[in-house]
Amino acid sequence: MWSLLVFLLLVATTAFSGALFPPGDWYAALQKPVWTPPNWLFGPVWTLFYIGMAIAGWRVWRRAGGRFNPALGCWAGQLALNGLWSWLFFGLHRPDLAMVDISGLLVLIILFMVFARRYSVAAAWLFVPYALWVGFAAALNFAIWRLNPPL
Repeated sequence: MWSLLVFLLLVATTAFSGALFPPGDWYAALQKPVWTPPNWLFGPVWTLFYIGMAIAGWRVWRRAGGRFNPALGCWAGQLALNGLWSWLFFGLHRPDLAMVDISGLLVLIILFMVFARRYSVAAAWLFVPYALWVGFAAALNFAIWRLNPPL
């Protein structure tokens, strides 16, 4: 069970790093597509995704006998890109760089699901809602980028 706490701590660290860069006035002033979700939705949704990420990574770790493997490499990579996105988008105000980041994030999420199936089908399935949300978020990131050209 200690290993689950490690995975939860890693995910919590990523969540905290994202919280360092809240949307703020800059984001509020941006033009956004009509299909932008309400701000209150992001917290609860991301809480569920972060819990699922931790459990999925932990399941793969346990089923792999505590050995590092390609699935866990993708898991670690997606966690890093996940944390980086908030800094790029909200911290630096760079939707263009955030678009590159979120594209790589989506690739690593999908690769995790492919590699994780070898160890835990449940772990792969835990990433499906996350993949769908990140795909949606990528479309939203792109739309905001295009609606708000740099000065």
